[in-house]
Amino acid sequence: MTSIVQSLKQTNIAPIAILGAGAIGQLMYHKLSINTQEPHTNDVVFIGRDKQTALQQLSFIDLKQQPHETLATILGTDDKRLAQVELLLVCVKAYQVEQALIPLLAKLSPQCHIVLLHNGLGPHLPVAAALAKYPEKGLSLGTTSQAALKLNQWQVKHSGVGVTQLGHFCGSFMSKELTARLTALQSDNQTIEWHQPVLPVLWQKLAINAVVNPLTALNQCANGQLAATEYQSQISAIIDELVQVAKCDGITLDKAVISARVYQVIELTSANFSSMYQDVAHNRLTEINEINGYICQQAKAHHLKVPNNQELVDKILKLSQS
Repeated sequence: MTSIVQSLKQTNIAPIAILGAGAIGQLMYHKLSINTQEPHTNDVVFIGRDKQTALQQLSFIDLKQQPHETLATILGTDDKRLAQVELLLVCVKAYQVEQALIPLLAKLSPQCHIVLLHNGLGPHLPVAAALAKYPEKGLSLGTTSQAALKLNQWQVKHSGVGVTQLGHFCGSFMSKELTARLTALQSDNQTIEWHQPVLPVLWQKLAINAVVNPLTALNQCANGQLAATEYQSQISAIIDELVQVAKCDGITLDKAVISARVYQVIELTSANFSSMYQDVAHNRLTEINEINGYICQQAKAHHLKVPNNQELVDKILKLSQS
């Protein structure tokens, strides 16, 4: 197993790790991996839950329906090579971020830069607080509308094109080399955008998720059904509250622009079923606390009332418990 580290040292490539091997985590792995069948020349690894390191065969079907087979390294939590990791993409569910990431911080390279890629907002706050004791580490936040479908645990299909938006949040800035590596993901079917500040972009994405996810889950419908007139007033109220809370958080959003974007996404993804719809259908924990719940949390801090978002949180939590 030492051949990976030796190879990385020889090529001076900073190791990249991905925490979370779901659909997006595996998609990012395949996009970032060096195009080779030899695992010892690949500078991208996963970090697993087990203490021991393992090798795992992965299957990937790209947008051209071409299959790719890769032997991936899944670093164990006791593997000393964690100290080699200089870029960590966190692709777990929002509610898993704190528990999965914070115990790893002391084991990573002192200069490791962390990128959170998940739905919703909120986990960045405890992560930023935990990073205060690691001044050389940095934190960036991001969101992606790239779509991937898990065919089974280790087989993923790239199912839709989209935009990946990234930006620095706190701590040390990402190195030019690592920034270039992520920017190199840009292609005809994937746009990479860098935003400073990044929070306005994430609030815009939050608005989409705050409408589409809970409403499709509660009404058991595909995204496109939300274009019906019966949902207009509720969607408007959700966005109204979000814009008001964002303003108190120092983020100015244009309601007309946000509304237009929400309806555009509803149209573009009309046949899709949201992640929250699927989570509820499969009796899985949802990310409601990091989506509408984050709006409610920030509203409470600003002494604002957000009854429409609170109602959605309450209903989804009740639905998840039933």
